[in-house]
Amino acid sequence: MSDKAVAVVGATGSVGRTMVSILEERDYPLGSLRLLASERSAGSVVETKWGSIEVEDLSTADPTGVDVALFSAGGERSRAHAGSFVAAGAVVIDNSSAFRMDANVPLVVVQVNDAAAEHHEGIIANPNCTTMTLMMAAGPLHRAAGLRSVVASSYQAVSGSGRQGVEELVRQADALRPGLETLIRGGWADPGSKLYPRPIGFNVVPFAGSEVEGGYTDEEMKLVNESRKILEIDDLLVEPTCVRVPVMVGHGVSTTLRFERPVDVEEAVEVLNDASGIEVWSDQVPTPLDSAGLDAVLVGRIRATLGEPGGINLWVVGDNLRKGAALNAVQIAELLV
Repeated sequence: MSDKAVAVVGATGSVGRTMVSILEERDYPLGSLRLLASERSAGSVVETKWGSIEVEDLSTADPTGVDVALFSAGGERSRAHAGSFVAAGAVVIDNSSAFRMDANVPLVVVQVNDAAAEHHEGIIANPNCTTMTLMMAAGPLHRAAGLRSVVASSYQAVSGSGRQGVEELVRQADALRPGLETLIRGGWADPGSKLYPRPIGFNVVPFAGSEVEGGYTDEEMKLVNESRKILEIDDLLVEPTCVRVPVMVGHGVSTTLRFERPVDVEEAVEVLNDASGIEVWSDQVPTPLDSAGLDAVLVGRIRATLGEPGGINLWVVGDNLRKGAALNAVQIAELLV
């Protein structure tokens, strides 16, 4: 196994920092590490197990010599710079939405559709963090019984919006806290929502992402389109609702799964227990707090469907910064070696 020259693009963001820490934790065969970010962060120094590394300006950096580039700098920067890394000989593993639905770019959830990574042409895409969490449970069950339809309601942490989301929640919670008694009685003053369409402090916003056609959001359509591509089911029926919740880390999904044949709870538990990257919790309910910092995705509340027997209802939750983003990118890089 030869050592790789790795670049982390967007290295000073939440996911980028997590990528660096996961490379350290997993002893990735790394020969050299370069950290790149926007001009604003260029020149800062990051301490790593490989020494102190100065952050380079992405806009002027020369990608020559990079074997693997882990991108988490947003879709615009990915579209602008990924091509130059590929042209210089690197494989780009991109965490943005820029290339996910490109027919020539594999969309990979490691432990679900690893083989897709073999067919890349220089770029491999990381799915959306909510799709990733759902696929960890839906993928093994699909292999066992043929998935036919999905009804999914997500409960997405504010860190999915980056540092801005975390700061918005903290600011609004602080602003609303002194008036909690009034809040309980139904009176409240809008703390001023800068990022979300409604206040997120002590609240739930059933609208995650930006509105697209038909009143859905782009987050909801990612669940539809990415699930179909990952599982290779072009006609998979998906009914999505994406909700932002006042949680720091951990995306949860409540889902109803129906199959080509009936699946009972006993079989579903057995399949999920045998799957890699999953922990089935039967003694207690897994929550976002439980998932924070874990590599595994947690599955609980596995129940038989009521209205139409033969399907499965379950709850799945995972750290959106780890398996939902940084960990999966590093795992893809591990597939390459």
